[in-house]
Amino acid sequence: MHFISEQRLDDGVLEREFTLGEIPGFLWMPASASVSEPLPLILLGHPPLGLRRMYPRLVARAQHSAAEGFATATIELPGSGDRPRLATVDQAGADLRRALEAGEPVTDEIVDALILPLVEKAVPEWQAALDALLGLPELGGPVGYSGGVISIGVRLAVVEPRIAAAGLFAGSFVPRAMFEEARQVTIPLHVLLQWDDEGNDRQAALDLFDAFGSKEKTLEANMGGHTGVPQSAGEAAAQFFNRHLK
Repeated sequence: MHFISEQRLDDGVLEREFTLGEIPGFLWMPASASVSEPLPLILLGHPPLGLRRMYPRLVARAQHSAAEGFATATIELPGSGDRPRLATVDQAGADLRRALEAGEPVTDEIVDALILPLVEKAVPEWQAALDALLGLPELGGPVGYSGGVISIGVRLAVVEPRIAAAGLFAGSFVPRAMFEEARQVTIPLHVLLQWDDEGNDRQAALDLFDAFGSKEKTLEANMGGHTGVPQSAGEAAAQFFNRHLK
């Protein structure tokens, strides 16, 4: 991990931009961060739209988390931003748009090609980022994962024992193979579902929640579309991480 810049935001949060090999990322820490009291860490997931485009929303989430006493970090997803494109994912994205515009069903083949290559490449990169982040003296865990492509969160919850709790957003298509992985998830979960999400299969989201093997799992469903998440949902997620990471 190589830090390439840092700045203090208006609320005192320290923002450090880094690269991990070819992967760009950001780390945010509250003004109170010190090596004497290492902080719990939340990994901020996001859709594959590019870090620069997602930055305003990510930094807002980071600042809210810092106010609760958490450090947060994120990395650029494979095929996004300035990273090399993933041809199979790009083709699947085009096929998805054509199906939606034509009012046709989205096939399993399209969903698999869109999501599975991203999961296979992104999860090891998140684990490598976690290795580097937990090597910093200001960070000590426990670790949470929040938001982003839900299938990435599912896979991380299965394979990464350092993640103690996850807040997931049921806002993306889910390959059928991920339902079996969901049964292996045992950490506490807080799942957000926008009931009228125009780009999401509501029944599939409900089925995925039912499949999770966690003894503690909460589904928060709110009326509205993909971008209509109410402020109260963020407050509920903050309470969830306060319970499980402190």
